[in-house]
Amino acid sequence: MAHDRKLDRWDRAILDELSRDGRLPVTELARRIGLSKTPTGERLRRLVASGAIRGFRAVIDPALLEREHVAFVEVRLSDTTGRALTAFNTAVQAVPEIEECHMIAGAFDYLLKVRTKDIRVYRQVLGEVISALPHVAATSTHVSMEAVKERG
Repeated sequence: MAHDRKLDRWDRAILDELSRDGRLPVTELARRIGLSKTPTGERLRRLVASGAIRGFRAVIDPALLEREHVAFVEVRLSDTTGRALTAFNTAVQAVPEIEECHMIAGAFDYLLKVRTKDIRVYRQVLGEVISALPHVAATSTHVSMEAVKERG
């Protein structure tokens, strides 16, 4: 979304604090950035209204959802026309196991972050779902052994 104005140091400070803890009350946020409550609240409302803040969400422990297995999947498409890319992009949105999807400039077309219960379930999702997405020609999987740094 196009933003009405440039971010200043106060806006950046607000975004930095909220990226670490999105549940901060405005009074605590104001204290942390060194600005009073009213201007902090006004800035926060403008950041939300402008789309700089896209939303707030809970970061949930994947183990509680039985989704500890993480694989990164390189996807090569058989067709990269606009219509094919749109079909792939739309289909990816409907697959709950695909946590992230990035179009890549390089040896393959997309990189997917896929979260499942275990390797057995991953293999099923790869074979029955990901490989069946529109225009998928080939995939290559990289299994994560440990998340060293991850932002929710």
